[in-house]
Amino acid sequence: MTLDHEDRPWGSFDVLVDDVDHKVKTIAVHPGHQLSYQRHARRSEHWFVVRGEGVVTLDGTRVEVAAGSAIDVPVGVAHRIECSGDGQLVFLEVQHGESFGEDDIVRLEDDFGRD
Repeated sequence: MTLDHEDRPWGSFDVLVDDVDHKVKTIAVHPGHQLSYQRHARRSEHWFVVRGEGVVTLDGTRVEVAAGSAIDVPVGVAHRIECSGDGQLVFLEVQHGESFGEDDIVRLEDDFGRD
């Protein structure tokens, strides 16, 4: 069951769980697109790739990922994920912490001009 679905310029996401101390999403990134380079002050994230290929950037270090890869994003670490394959990159994101809203996103770079 999906609690919320949002289309974004880079792809889309579905919220599967939204609780007081954690949130779970399925995120799909279109080929050739990437999420903003960002950090969070009040949450960590764990990503598990279920389909496709991509590149994760953590504080400037790039790591290739594919189905079965898992990435931990600690609080305060700058991060982004991009789809480098021909098909969509799909991953589960588990957020853990105190805040899961847009107010805890500091965008450092964004392809779509968002703050």
